Amino acid sequence: MKKIIFPEANNEYIQAAVAKLAGTVEPILEASDVVAAAQKVQDGQADALIAGVDFSTRDVILGVREVFGTLDGFHVFTSICVAYLPDGRRYILSDCATCKNPSAVQLAEIIELVNDAAVKILDDEPRVAMLSFSTFGSGTNDPSLDKIHEALGSIRAKRPDIVVDGEMQLDAAVNARIGEKKSAAHGGSPVAGQANVLIVPDINAGNILAKSLEQFAGAHIAGPILLGFNKPVSDLSRGSTVEDIVLTAECLAKIA
Repeated sequence: MKKIIFPEANNEYIQAAVAKLAGTVEPILEASDVVAAAQKVQDGQADALIAGVDFSTRDVILGVREVFGTLDGFHVFTSICVAYLPDGRRYILSDCATCKNPSAVQLAEIIELVNDAAVKILDDEPRVAMLSFSTFGSGTNDPSLDKIHEALGSIRAKRPDIVVDGEMQLDAAVNARIGEKKSAAHGGSPVAGQANVLIVPDINAGNILAKSLEQFAGAHIAGPILLGFNKPVSDLSRGSTVEDIVLTAECLAKIA
């Protein structure tokens, strides 16, 4: 059973979530700062860290970066949110919290990091859609599209095992009828209409997408879970509910 440390032990939402996690993970509750908690993960006393209900994103990221460091070979750290919709659908969203306006190089690394996390979290094969205002060239020329195309070319050369396609609008990514119609002129797509991983071009779109699913569709949001560090960590939204925290811990345990 994975051990997860919660340094915000005095928070009532954390306490309630920990009570619900019995038998799923082994929680370690303590009142400390992020650096001290991260050091326990680094030393092997815990497998992962969850904070952010009281601590700021800056506190969490700077603390874990100081102790964990970032993955070799990557120039970016990023995040995912896992959206659990009331009808049972589940989507992984990125980046909703950390990388504000990724370059093409960073976007390719985000695809790789997110896909590899999705393999562990999802019950199905990840199908990654690169979201945009345009679907397979339907939009006018735009730097955001150039960035997506460059990232796709790079990641397909490096990781041909990743099922990724784009650019595409949200409806084309998740609606089978619309996805088939809009991808027909493109020669079809292994992702359109059946995506379960949604990657946005910048943090504005990602944050709005996650909050919209939560506020308008009644989704529970696990995360943000930070990727690109040498140990698993989540920087919770300060608006996280008890259920969000429970789902975050369950997802993080699969990555740890």
